[in-house]
Amino acid sequence: MARTLRLLITGGGTGGHTYPALTTLAAVQRRRLPHDVLWVGTANGLEARITAEHGIPFKAITTGKLRRRPNLRELGTNIADVFRIPVGVAQAVGHAARYLPDVVLSTGGYVAVPIGVAAKLIRRPLVMHEQTTVVGLANRILSRLATRIALSHESSLEYLPASARTKAVVTGNPIRPELLRGDRAAAYDHFGLTFEVPLIYVTGGAQGSKQINTLISESLPVLLRHAQIVHQCGPAWIEHMRAVPLPPGLADRYHPVPYVGAELPDLFAAADVVVARSGAGTVSELTAVGKPSVLVPLIPTGGDEQRKNASYLASSGAARALLEPRPTAEMLLAELMPMLADPALRAAMAEAARKLGRVDAADALADVLLEAAASSGRG
Repeated sequence: MARTLRLLITGGGTGGHTYPALTTLAAVQRRRLPHDVLWVGTANGLEARITAEHGIPFKAITTGKLRRRPNLRELGTNIADVFRIPVGVAQAVGHAARYLPDVVLSTGGYVAVPIGVAAKLIRRPLVMHEQTTVVGLANRILSRLATRIALSHESSLEYLPASARTKAVVTGNPIRPELLRGDRAAAYDHFGLTFEVPLIYVTGGAQGSKQINTLISESLPVLLRHAQIVHQCGPAWIEHMRAVPLPPGLADRYHPVPYVGAELPDLFAAADVVVARSGAGTVSELTAVGKPSVLVPLIPTGGDEQRKNASYLASSGAARALLEPRPTAEMLLAELMPMLADPALRAAMAEAARKLGRVDAADALADVLLEAAASSGRG
């Protein structure tokens, strides 16, 4: 009988850190290997809710975030966090020493640093995964402690310390496999769409984006003459977007919704163009499903990562990008209109996006995990 693999997962705070770990765990589970799992995160992070929903054992630790350029308001928080960090490391060492994992998977966020330190102290292999093109501060710290480093993009190598680059492998960023199985016809039925004009799917994330919502509301009089739109605008914005004046006779082409859930795979399958932010998760999904996009990066973000993600896709021919800090509706239309008018351009951009995508990323990362466990004699 095969020995049970003991897997400790850490990472969270946001979906960008949490969902890749969850998807990789699912890839391990599909292999039907005997395994046991413990997730260590923060009590108020997304990971606490997600693990509860999926029945994954969870332990919380204290952690702190060091802001490299704190303003006056953040200075006090920074000082308090300095004292929280050693507490979190002590808690992490305690959980790891009691659990004694065969391998540790870290998907980032400041909660991952204490567990990375703990893995080093108890001599357990650490596999670190980076979702973004720019390696964040927490992962630059962990890269020196990691046994293997899994990257989503080849271009991330240059952001690693030179001594860590030989440990790196490009796996891609795991995405939920159901996103690859969308039904275009189901989306058309669900939203009451027409086959007369292309479909734009607009999203600013689950909570919506004031910037994207404003750009779309100002662009609707032009866009609706050439396209139909499903717009995930966020629960706080839905009434506002429903009240936006629309051109006579074209109101049925605009479909604002507060949130897109289980219907997202179908919507991806149906969309001709996507307008979105350029966070790591969004970029991974767009490339895996092969969708042309107009990206509106959130500025600023840590390391300006969203703008760099958008530039990466744009330079590859997979997307258009609004890289200015304050883009206008005219700028958005200048990028969208040629795409709406030219199916061949959309097809070429979709193909370029697919070439950047890694639909096997979760399995590739699972392979790295199991190899690290095996090479340590613990798998």
